[in-house]
Amino acid sequence: MKKLTTKQILEENLSREAPESISSLKLLIPNIRSLHNVGSIFRSADAFGISEIILTGYTPTPPRPEINKTAIGAEEFMDWRYEEDASKALKDLREKGIYIVGLEQTSDSTHLPDFEARKHSKMCIVLGSEVSGIEDELLPLIDEFVAIPQYGRKHSLNVSVAAGVMLYAMLEKLWDQ
Repeated sequence: MKKLTTKQILEENLSREAPESISSLKLLIPNIRSLHNVGSIFRSADAFGISEIILTGYTPTPPRPEINKTAIGAEEFMDWRYEEDASKALKDLREKGIYIVGLEQTSDSTHLPDFEARKHSKMCIVLGSEVSGIEDELLPLIDEFVAIPQYGRKHSLNVSVAAGVMLYAMLEKLWDQ
């Protein structure tokens, strides 16, 4: 057994394509302040092969050294766009037949293991801000809420960690083998 070199890992990654069902996923990131969290989300989105990141509100956009530091260049390969108004972005996505999933703890949230991702051919996952989660005015625009079950004393995960957990779960749920 030998560890793969960075070059070997890149060659392996480039030799395969993300499953179509996960490559159609989009992420909407409204009002995330931390440039490092944004960079980390770019890196995870690239790793899982999702189609697009939509940055809204005061979420910082590339190019920024702090984003690049954690994205390690993923922001150069990911399709992304900025839209000022998250509500408008969600309405536009819904008009295109995209199912809107909010990663949020609500009284009606589906636990992530129970989320039936295969029922939806196109999805956009909405992340919440580090402090207050998904903004109240966006809640009525979301089709379904999904929560990551947690068992410890803390009641939340860092937004970039939560994004990584959600994207991996989507890979498992949508894997086309």
